[in-house]
Amino acid sequence: MPIPSQPSAPVIGPGPSRRGILAGLAALAGAGPARAAEASAAFRTEWFRFQTRFLLPEGRVIDTGNGGVSHSEGQGWGLLFALAADDQAGFERIFGWTRRVLRRPGDNLHAWRFRPDAALPVEDPNNATDGDICIAWALLDAGARWGLPDYTLVGTAIARDILRLLVRRVGAYSVLLPGARGFELADGTIINPSYYVFPAFGALARAVPDPAWVRVAADGLVLLRACRFGRWGLPPDWVVLGRADGGLTLPANWPPRFSFDAVRVPLYLSWAGLGGEPALERVRHFWTDPAHLAMPAWADLTTDAIAPYAASPGVTAVARLAGAQRPAGPMAQRTEPSVSDAPDYYSAALSMLVRMASR
Repeated sequence: MPIPSQPSAPVIGPGPSRRGILAGLAALAGAGPARAAEASAAFRTEWFRFQTRFLLPEGRVIDTGNGGVSHSEGQGWGLLFALAADDQAGFERIFGWTRRVLRRPGDNLHAWRFRPDAALPVEDPNNATDGDICIAWALLDAGARWGLPDYTLVGTAIARDILRLLVRRVGAYSVLLPGARGFELADGTIINPSYYVFPAFGALARAVPDPAWVRVAADGLVLLRACRFGRWGLPPDWVVLGRADGGLTLPANWPPRFSFDAVRVPLYLSWAGLGGEPALERVRHFWTDPAHLAMPAWADLTTDAIAPYAASPGVTAVARLAGAQRPAGPMAQRTEPSVSDAPDYYSAALSMLVRMASR
């Protein structure tokens, strides 16, 4: 059974103080893509491989594991990759398609999915918060790096709408909604822990100075410390924060797993220099459990069952970044993740993100 937590107030436990969190993230943002003096030849090569497999000429990043759809997540990541590779033309193509096709009417956020074969490819105008965070982050850094104020203006507008439309007070916590609608229940709010893109918060806060960023980042860490489910005490893909008591429970309409979403929790914590966070340590313990013959792709947080197949190369790259080194086996065979090893878009994207975080 899950181990629901009952936090009564956002009291920071071991780890960074509330006051120091955003300062650290802001310093990290200053060392991010905008400050990279020159893209490495290795990263440029990986970006070329990624484009060849997953980027269409018009600037649409395709999810080959999900019927060729596109997501705001993938568009945001594509912008970050192009920026890190110093590929201004590629960045412009991705940005152009994203704004032309996915921008929502009435605000600066983006629809979460594009289905190329559907009669109405953008049938759901709801956004995905992580996609919008990454798009804004990439635009802000691109504006600074390439001296293009139009990118800065759009990134700032997106960051402003993230604060306006996606931050809510739920009991004692300031939280990020996963999307603008559909996640606020009568008795609680649904949260996706992997949507807390911690390395982006510093750049967003510099563009739109507001103490809400500090509250969101700090309370996000508090919630991650309390997200302890199943045998290994893992963060789930999705969790419900109780409105009255601040308790955390697993929602009924998603599989109760540490899986393809939650794997980004250790990625973003490591990238943001938050390697001492308890949630990261618990994930390391799961990934290096000697009972596993290979690193599992997921764990069921109610039954403690694990996937009958191994994690993808992209997930094992995240594990290495997070310090989860197994003494032998496939995880020890490569020091750098490669797009060439990836079976699909998501695995390749994780590998590219790990390369960026490692820099």
